[in-house]
Amino acid sequence: MRLTRPRQLILLAVLLSLGIGALFMHAIWAMRQDQWNFASRTQVNLAQTLAQAIHHTLDGFDESLKGVVAGVQYPQLMALKPLLRDRALFDHSLTVPGIEGVAVLDLQGRIRMASASTTLKSGGRIELEALGVLPVEQHQGLYVGNPIHSPFSGGYVLPLSRAYRGADGRPAGLAVGFIQLQRFNELFASVNLGPHSGLNLFQLNGTVVVRFPYSDRDTGKSLAGTDNMRRLQAAPHGTFSSRAVLDGVLRMYAFHRVEGYPLVINVAQSVDAVLADWRRSAAWLGIFALVLMAACVGLAVLSARELERRQAVSSQLQQAQHDLHTILDSLPSMVSYWDRDLHNRFANRATELWFGISPEQLRGMPAATLLGPRDYAWVQPYLERALNGEAQCFERRLTDALGQSHHVHVTYTPDVDHGQVRGILAQLIDMTERKRMEDELFEEKERIRLTLQSIGDAVVCTDAQGRLTYLNPVAERMTGWPKDEAVGQDADTVVPLYWSNGQSLQPSPLRQALESGVSCGPTRGVVLHCKDGPRYDVEESASPIVDRHGQKVGVVMVLHDMTQTMAMAARMAHLAQYDSLTDLPNRLLLQDRARHALAQARRDGRQLAVIYLDLDGFKQINDGLGHDAGDQLLVEFARRLKATVRESDTVCRQGGDEFVLLLPGLENAAHIDRLAHKILATCEAPFNLQEGCFGKTGRVGVSAGVALFPQHGLSFELLARHADEAMYAAKRAGRGCFYLYQGDGLAPIPIAPRHP
Repeated sequence: MRLTRPRQLILLAVLLSLGIGALFMHAIWAMRQDQWNFASRTQVNLAQTLAQAIHHTLDGFDESLKGVVAGVQYPQLMALKPLLRDRALFDHSLTVPGIEGVAVLDLQGRIRMASASTTLKSGGRIELEALGVLPVEQHQGLYVGNPIHSPFSGGYVLPLSRAYRGADGRPAGLAVGFIQLQRFNELFASVNLGPHSGLNLFQLNGTVVVRFPYSDRDTGKSLAGTDNMRRLQAAPHGTFSSRAVLDGVLRMYAFHRVEGYPLVINVAQSVDAVLADWRRSAAWLGIFALVLMAACVGLAVLSARELERRQAVSSQLQQAQHDLHTILDSLPSMVSYWDRDLHNRFANRATELWFGISPEQLRGMPAATLLGPRDYAWVQPYLERALNGEAQCFERRLTDALGQSHHVHVTYTPDVDHGQVRGILAQLIDMTERKRMEDELFEEKERIRLTLQSIGDAVVCTDAQGRLTYLNPVAERMTGWPKDEAVGQDADTVVPLYWSNGQSLQPSPLRQALESGVSCGPTRGVVLHCKDGPRYDVEESASPIVDRHGQKVGVVMVLHDMTQTMAMAARMAHLAQYDSLTDLPNRLLLQDRARHALAQARRDGRQLAVIYLDLDGFKQINDGLGHDAGDQLLVEFARRLKATVRESDTVCRQGGDEFVLLLPGLENAAHIDRLAHKILATCEAPFNLQEGCFGKTGRVGVSAGVALFPQHGLSFELLARHADEAMYAAKRAGRGCFYLYQGDGLAPIPIAPRHP
């Protein structure tokens, strides 16, 4: 169901208040995380600091025990008088605060000697099991026992012991010291973690050593096997939160082992103490958030009520306006009213047809926004004169919301009250139908003109008598006639067409289309002679122009420029049959000419020769002077070779420095001998290698093989193979000579001597 405006406002306020609540909840939760992380870091640092303090205390006490053990094992010290011996022996034990006393026991627990701080006397006895120490044989270094009641003062102490050995190197007894647990309580008392929080010192076996501030009631208890103790035993340090085993309080724990000793310090702060400050801040923030949310909803309710009251008043005005709108909306023209600031106050429904927006959307819109910058600039002078009290009337073109162009009649009538212009009444009347025909005719003519100017072909139009009426820019360029000079001239004068053999194209395609009334072409092989001299190979076509009654009123001729296409085709055909370096026929053209020459030789009964030539020494020049020099030499040799043969002969470059001669229509073999001497003579003069060779010259020789038709073969392929064999025989014979093929199994014979 569609919500009314007041309900929409209330719903928006509720959503906004929920968003505010969500933001506050996020902030409160972020504060809790910050508080929790700060407490965790603080406890970790405290646990590490306390562990280091206990480590230093135990190290100092261990040094005292080491001194006692060393003294007991020193015979000269033990030989002193008891007073001097004890003073020297227990001097180190008095340097560590919190030591209750040190005694030296034998294997049965009898006291051999004790520090002056104890009430123990030599000869007395202490039960080793009561001390909780290991048997002497199992002592390795310092041993930390379970907390016990002191044999001296009765308070809890932590016994630490080291074994000493006799003269035979075997264990002889223990040096036992007692550290008051009160020492640790004094150390822990400087830390205030809040209610239900404290510091704990455990042995790794799970025994409680000190639990501050809970006096001594838990000392000596074992928590082995509990979840919390397993966590303390699993890692050297860390943090976690859990409920305590002894009192069930939920705490945050940070623990750290005492390096080198089987002890772990545990900082245990209750979660209530950790989050106490956060809970107070969260409570205040929550109260503030609730107040803000309630205020937001309350303001929305008040605003909704005011909106409903105004809507009731406006409904009466809407009814009055409805009658006026009904009358104005029935008008075929657009009617609108604009205030002095040219903001719309009213418009009828015709606005939707013209501008694509409803009168409700238009109301309050500036005229500049509705019309756009360009249209507004066009009508702005009329609007300014209308605001000065002058009625305006003019015509213009306007595009409606559907993209259709209309010719409209516009009137601006000033609304004058007591000599002051309060606004403008504007009216648009559609006059499109009257203008449509002439506009369409103009647009069609303009489209044709632009199309003809933009196409790449030459277009020529004539009247029914063949006189030019139009040339597009391409036609002006190809004919050499400017349009102003060509119009009215005979078409054959401006566009002279000829066949490719030079004969005039008569009658011209334009005249044929005029006479027959049928389109001609397209026709290729036609040449257009430009007045300025150039000639163009074109493809022409001509079509008659008829009016709506079917009468011929002219001709349009189109000339497509084929000059570059024809030149490219000729070039490609030439490259397909000629060598790109020397411009001599290639093997493909040679084979074609050989077929024709063989057929002619068979008909005339004459001889035909195939000569294979190979340059001697070309490789040395090509490798020594470079490929550019080699290419120059090949081009020059081809020129000399072509000059020595008849025009009917074919000189072909086979590839590399190998050439082939096809000599048709020979009367006898004597022509071969003369030609061989001429070719050898052409190589006597050095070859000038200018480009890139710094004016150097090169010399080469020629080795050649000759095969004759029909003596040495009836096909070109067979003659070519035999000539090739004779050429290699000439090379093996020392080069610089011509050899004639003799037949299968017969060695070729020289026909031109090798030059010295």
